[in-house]
Amino acid sequence: MLHLRLIVPADRTPDVLRLLETTVGTAHLAVLTGAARDPQGDVVLCDVAREAADGLLTGLRELGLDRTGSIAVENIDLSLSRRADQAEADAPGEGADAVLWESLTEATHEESTLSVTYLVFLTVATMLAACGVVLDNAVLIVGAMAVGPEFGPLAGICTALVQRAPRLAWRSLLALLVGFAVAMAVTVGFSLFMDAIGLFHIEALKADRPNTNFIYRPDWLSFVVAVLAGIAGVLSLTSAKSGALVGVAISVTTVPAAANAAVAFSYHAYGQAGHSMEQLLLNLVGIIVAGALTLATQKYLWARQRERAGSRP
Repeated sequence: MLHLRLIVPADRTPDVLRLLETTVGTAHLAVLTGAARDPQGDVVLCDVAREAADGLLTGLRELGLDRTGSIAVENIDLSLSRRADQAEADAPGEGADAVLWESLTEATHEESTLSVTYLVFLTVATMLAACGVVLDNAVLIVGAMAVGPEFGPLAGICTALVQRAPRLAWRSLLALLVGFAVAMAVTVGFSLFMDAIGLFHIEALKADRPNTNFIYRPDWLSFVVAVLAGIAGVLSLTSAKSGALVGVAISVTTVPAAANAAVAFSYHAYGQAGHSMEQLLLNLVGIIVAGALTLATQKYLWARQRERAGSRP
């Protein structure tokens, strides 16, 4: 269940109440007349089943409540109520399958913002992966994958493609391109510094590296892994199962490939740097294609579900 807290202009309260009362899956409706001060109006509280929330939020926005008042949504961790149980049973579909598009757009907008924190995380992850590349240490590579924040912009691009949101697409693409450019540039300098003090050696880069040579050897299996990771990542976002994102992060070689390209470039090993960039692009494309198709499929299936529910007598 989700909890809605609405600030409603007094003249729109009847319309909002009518919408809430006629939406299948709502419960615990309460109205605090004149309680809101900024903006002025009534405070309306209610709970709604997750699977009914997207349609309700769309209806509230059509009433202009996001412009004239306020819409706040919170997750309910525990609700002991027969009415809540009945609301979930009455709502069409399953809550785990429901997609809250407003929440997804807001989350990806925040995660795809080009910020200092985002750049620091991506840069540190790339430098950590550079150490793993030189040492042929798979543990460091996995750690770098987990630290890297690049899935946020990738999810933003997927959401923007499905929702036709050009501003979100541009913001996400900018964060992705600038983030990797800065991270790789800093890592080149880091590699040169480590070589100067004797901690990095070109022989390590030219060695067979059985634990990490997959980073600069792109193939179709890499693309398949990226596709599967894209599907899992998007599903983890839309179903609020964020724990799966850790598995997604350590399934793709975006950050390690960027790190290997940076280290190879610092040693003028342009062939290996080029192959690493191919691996990076292969993973990025695979995640975006799979993520966008997954979201589009969810949108279509959920729309069909709502149509079937609406046609029932």
